[in-house]
Amino acid sequence: MTSPMPMVTLTKTLDVKRLYRVSRRRGMKFNMLLCWCIGKAASLVDEFYLLPEQGRLYKYDCLAINVILNNRDGGINSCDVPYSDDLEKFNVDYIAITRSASITCQSTFADDAMVVGTSAMTSTELDCIVNQYTDQFCNPMVMWGCYRKGWFRVTLPVSFQFHHVQMDGGHAARFLEELQKVIKTI
Repeated sequence: MTSPMPMVTLTKTLDVKRLYRVSRRRGMKFNMLLCWCIGKAASLVDEFYLLPEQGRLYKYDCLAINVILNNRDGGINSCDVPYSDDLEKFNVDYIAITRSASITCQSTFADDAMVVGTSAMTSTELDCIVNQYTDQFCNPMVMWGCYRKGWFRVTLPVSFQFHHVQMDGGHAARFLEELQKVIKTI
């Protein structure tokens, strides 16, 4: 808990061909689908409900996915979208919350949920992102750039940063494997 650098980052390239197809066929945003998959995979790993903060470990009953977006004034805002196993409900919430933040230039936070951070820099291909450590944000975070299309493949390198008190490397690796399974079965 007192480590000067307790954050760990794992990277993995995911096969997102199925997610890409579902996005196109159903007219749903790719990033929304990926956020739902992150929530689904995180909900299967007990350690995601824990948050190390102020020398303590807090346990939450529900999850939310944090989305960073550009607002109409050219700035950015942060939105916490409550995770739901129901993809349609998550989609409706995601669209409403992100649209409102974009228009009003106001961030929204889910104080009653354990928040899994995301950061998408979809205008560029990235191999890895390593976030800086700050004791203000101990939440797990999944980050990515744009997906890569090739012959019969669509891939997406992701970086997953987590607090070592919250989970061990094995739990983090299991989350990434669960994320891949969820993506392939959406």
